[in-house]
Amino acid sequence: MIVGRAAADDELARLETDAFDAHFALTPTVDAPRDLVWEVYTEAEHLAQWWGPKGCKLRVVKLDVRPGGMFLYAMSYQPGQEMWGRFVYREIARPERMVFVSGFSDPQGGLTRAPFPQLEGKFPLEVLNTMTLTEDGGRTTVALRGRPLNATEEERRTFIGMFGSMQQGYSGTFDTLEAYLDELQKS
Repeated sequence: MIVGRAAADDELARLETDAFDAHFALTPTVDAPRDLVWEVYTEAEHLAQWWGPKGCKLRVVKLDVRPGGMFLYAMSYQPGQEMWGRFVYREIARPERMVFVSGFSDPQGGLTRAPFPQLEGKFPLEVLNTMTLTEDGGRTTVALRGRPLNATEEERRTFIGMFGSMQQGYSGTFDTLEAYLDELQKS
């Protein structure tokens, strides 16, 4: 389903006023210009080099960066065992803003529950994310905010309870991003 900017903004405004629906937020700054950071977020050959928690290997299956388009990927920590994920893009405003819904998926891109037994049926199916990129003096701040979408109270509580784990996972991802950006700028 394609959602226009006005509908996405209305939904974000509604979510921002819901006191219980706390959001997860990160704002790392990387030593690279915004256009380059945008490029590594929107081109498959770049994403395959850095996206995902530290230690995982990423395989980009599909990348269609436009409203209604999808980023479908498989992550593996050991050969033969893949975990699938997807983004469905809602808004793309190059190079400053991207709104997308993330979730776990099957190999065809269908939405699935989190593949962890301890989270079975407790983690939200979908998370609405807004990423903004701002540049200052050749350095780019990546502001990422995410909150459960159409979640039950138990799913929201689980999401909030996972903030520490998500912080750790994303910190590793951003460490890998920063190293990758450094490598790109040296070559």
